[in-house]
Amino acid sequence: MAFYLCLKTIMEKKLRKGIILAGGTGSRLYPVTLGVSKQLVPVYDKPMIYYPLCVLLMSGIRDILVISTPHDIPAFQRLLGDGSQFGVSISYAVQPTPNGLAAAFLIGEEFLAGSPAALILGDNIFHGPTLAEMCISAAAIERGATVFAYQVREPQHYGVVSFNPSTGQAISIEEKPVLPTSNWAVTGLYFYDDEIVDIAKTIRPSKRGELEITDVNRVYLERGDLRVERFSAGFAWLDTGTHESLHDASSYVRTIETRQGVQIACPEEIAHALGYISDDALADRAKFLGKTEYADYLLRLVKKVPSV
Repeated sequence: MAFYLCLKTIMEKKLRKGIILAGGTGSRLYPVTLGVSKQLVPVYDKPMIYYPLCVLLMSGIRDILVISTPHDIPAFQRLLGDGSQFGVSISYAVQPTPNGLAAAFLIGEEFLAGSPAALILGDNIFHGPTLAEMCISAAAIERGATVFAYQVREPQHYGVVSFNPSTGQAISIEEKPVLPTSNWAVTGLYFYDDEIVDIAKTIRPSKRGELEITDVNRVYLERGDLRVERFSAGFAWLDTGTHESLHDASSYVRTIETRQGVQIACPEEIAHALGYISDDALADRAKFLGKTEYADYLLRLVKKVPSV
């Protein structure tokens, strides 16, 4: 497909690192998450963290840091290992307490080592017809930041961005405003340039005692370096914060997969399509996963061009 060729060209020009923030207590999903990380709970037929992992993969990012709690890191390591089964490198870091999304860049400072970064929340699920192209474009931009906005019914629960009606440019961004100035919520997917760590260090804790990602985005906005891409009505940004929304997300994934015969968020498929893993490696992975529909799907991909 054309965007794979575009992606390979971008990868040759610039390397960007990715962070998956998968901490927190998942208290709204108790008792399910009393014994397991929220990001390891299944969304239909695969662990929740597969979905953000695939967004980073389709963005051309091959060096990934998973940040989670001291208790949950071993479970993520058992699931994802060093990432070699997906043709990438995955490392791990601990966030002892949930002290804000922007803290991910302070925790990941050594990992980033001055490189530009993408951050995605471990409980965010994205799906849409041009998602890969949008992520590739964001990853290719060398200066500033790119975030994504989605229309929601109750914007007061999110970071809210407002736009100039004439130019379409973002003009303000607020964290959980009492009186939102728009219904465009900033989603949990962010692309930043190589200044992100320095900017994160300037952020002071909010009234909630957290380092807010909205404050980081506001710095870029005030510099004139914040791009906000709006997801159209054809996209899905799925919340998994409650039992009801987790069930809805699973139902959405099941409907698409069973009707279309494709997988949403199959990291092996993306890795194979991009040449990260060989036909033999894909077949070995299918064998390892045993007698499952997921394994059968991987076998069908061998020597075929996937349709992700």
